[in-house]
Amino acid sequence: MSAVNITDSLNVSSRTAQRRPAFVMVLLAIFFSMLALIPPAFVVFIGFDTGWETVKALIFRPRVAELLSNTLLLVVITVPLSVAVGTLLAWMTERTTLAGRRIWSMLAVAPLAIPAFVQSYAWVSAVPSIHGLSAGVFLSVLAYYPFIYLPVAAVLRRLDPTLEDVAASLGTPPWAVFFRIVLPQLKLAIWGGALLVTLHLLAEYGLYAMIRFDTFTTAIYDQFQSTFSGPAANMLAGVLALCCLVFLTLEGVTRGKARYARVGAGSPREQNRLHLNVPLRVLGQLFSLTVILLALAVPLAVLCRWLWLGGIENWNHADLWLSLRQTLLLAAGGALLIILAGVPIAWLSVRHPRPLFRVLEACNYFTSSLPGIVVALALVTVTIHYMRPIYQTEITLFLAYLLMFTPRALINLRAGIAQAPVELENVARSLGKTQAQAISSITLRLAAPGAAAGAALVFLGITNELTATLLLSPLGTRTLSTGFWALTSEIDYVAAAPYALLMILISLPLTGILYVQSQKLAGL
Repeated sequence: MSAVNITDSLNVSSRTAQRRPAFVMVLLAIFFSMLALIPPAFVVFIGFDTGWETVKALIFRPRVAELLSNTLLLVVITVPLSVAVGTLLAWMTERTTLAGRRIWSMLAVAPLAIPAFVQSYAWVSAVPSIHGLSAGVFLSVLAYYPFIYLPVAAVLRRLDPTLEDVAASLGTPPWAVFFRIVLPQLKLAIWGGALLVTLHLLAEYGLYAMIRFDTFTTAIYDQFQSTFSGPAANMLAGVLALCCLVFLTLEGVTRGKARYARVGAGSPREQNRLHLNVPLRVLGQLFSLTVILLALAVPLAVLCRWLWLGGIENWNHADLWLSLRQTLLLAAGGALLIILAGVPIAWLSVRHPRPLFRVLEACNYFTSSLPGIVVALALVTVTIHYMRPIYQTEITLFLAYLLMFTPRALINLRAGIAQAPVELENVARSLGKTQAQAISSITLRLAAPGAAAGAALVFLGITNELTATLLLSPLGTRTLSTGFWALTSEIDYVAAAPYALLMILISLPLTGILYVQSQKLAGL
């Protein structure tokens, strides 16, 4: 057979393989995506099953109005403040001559290593009177501003300064250049970060419970504890899920369709850094120092104080090391399960980007945006009524992790699979391997770095997860987060300190990975 015929045969085989996705992959993708629909279906079903009169009585009452007011005020105040702090820090570290810019940029990301409820624990133990909306806004900004800083800093590094130079040459002052030229180009990064902060605000339980500030999440948990998945808790979960949907829709509608990419000959020039005069340099250093002290130094100093008071005896409790072991086992098992479940969805979305497969992928992203307490309530109700044998077992807990953290794996799996040439799969098929064999032996090996990054993100998410683990964990299961929460609920801050430190130490590598990835995005 001639070389031309062999090439034609490979091309035909390649086109045939691309037209027909693996049947097993399609079945697995449909199965896992249908699981992701359990929480939204639960919310809709409970509304219909409860009846309009009961729904009206449970939702249209002063308590729900108070919770809605608290939650909306928290979002409306915290998100703009987080945007202001994160954007200003990013601008100073990336676009000015601020001394120690690289150190400040690393420290600005470091608060991500401190779980939000640990941040609250540190401040409450240092200032016991802190409580209410103002405390919630203050601690939320300290915990979540890095979600704004990271994407904004990455975009600032990539921006082409040509437009800024043109504006400056026309006599536009630096402050006007920033607001008219730079800020509009940061819209996508700010909008995405703001949505992430909003979803965290809606989902957070431990931070607000500790400062005695009632939100939907804290009220749902308290209601569940008192009535065990009664109609009131379910209706509050429905309202919270609706809030998530509203904010997701709002972000999508307001994102716009403006073009942000540069097209032209050559490559963008190196950024011009704004030279700060002495007063601005002092103000910049003071602002950066204040943010880092409040978000990082104060919690670590308080934690070190409790560790010092507890002494070496504080580390000799068997429950601490049992919690560490169970946390690592649950996180490792959950990461492996989620990576395996994400492979068929990611593979189909990359190799066969058809509408059906995009919808299947979108199901996972929508469900993961729901607060963990809504996912937990859905699984409690479903397992009690329809799958009693797995109620309050590790299976239900792993299922909750699957629904909550699959997108963390999908993002990285998609990137890894996209970088594995489809032609290698097709050549393997032409040599007699089945599609499953070609995927496992070729594509997944090449996508291993992306899978490892996704597994690390899932591992860290499970390590610091609190609400779903509190509601679903079997008797005798104690993770670092639930053990920490049990001790802080008893005001035993000394005994809780080692749990907090271990969670921070596990979270530090992820913070480093996020910082390095943000640098790579800018091509540095």
